[in-house]
Amino acid sequence: MSEECTHNCSTCGKNCGDRKEKFDFSAKLNAASRVGKVIAVASGKGGVGKSFVTTMLAVAAAKRGLKVGILDADVTGPSIPKAFGLAGSTYKSDDGIEPTMTNTGIRVISLNMLVEDPSDPVVWRGPVIAGLVKQFWTDVHWGELDVMFVDMPPGTGDVPLTVFQSLPVDGVVVVSSPQELVEMIVSKSVKMAKMMEKPVVGLVENMSYLKCPDCGKEIPVFGESKAEAIAKKFGIPEVVRLPVDPSFAASIDAGAAELIEIPAFEEFAGKVV
Repeated sequence: MSEECTHNCSTCGKNCGDRKEKFDFSAKLNAASRVGKVIAVASGKGGVGKSFVTTMLAVAAAKRGLKVGILDADVTGPSIPKAFGLAGSTYKSDDGIEPTMTNTGIRVISLNMLVEDPSDPVVWRGPVIAGLVKQFWTDVHWGELDVMFVDMPPGTGDVPLTVFQSLPVDGVVVVSSPQELVEMIVSKSVKMAKMMEKPVVGLVENMSYLKCPDCGKEIPVFGESKAEAIAKKFGIPEVVRLPVDPSFAASIDAGAAELIEIPAFEEFAGKVV
């Protein structure tokens, strides 16, 4: 404890070992905006389709008539703009940085909209990336949103920590795949959410099976599904399995995410949003 300590933690910004109350890291939302609910989409590893799931959650929510936004917090690998066919830069108004609007009215902010060449690598240290993500919350004019989806980077590092501490996250959707490693990966995401006192509201097992085009049989290309067992183990209330479907990738590459229809996933989205 410092000799200068006043013993009044409410007026002190230091996070010392003698602090008697939790330090508030929350960031203030842009003054001209209102966001009803914040859902973070997380995964313990990359390559499981987290950005695809974020995109489809937003599309499903928009179909239900909700005002939707996507905060692309995966700064080093932003792919949300491509999924919607968004190109070009955003601009600044009197209310803040204006997000780009998709064809169905989903508001999107991503680093790709703030740089001249989206193909340039982001060679930034963690704290700088985390600071940008926080600015997406404080400086972007989101307007009136019913729900915002945050596309998190994989893992449990600086950016996920910043999102959980700075944004009022109402729920977490964890994305996985069927491999043996998945239980350990899901465990990391679930435990981090619990440490941050955020509820895990859903589990998406992506690339769960391939449906035979001739007989309709589900073929477990990457191993048998463990989604239900893992959800039960960690107390995750909602589960959905998504197939390996080349048409999904083709639509995303064409910037036509809003044309994809997955009835089971739309039902899942209605329960977690």
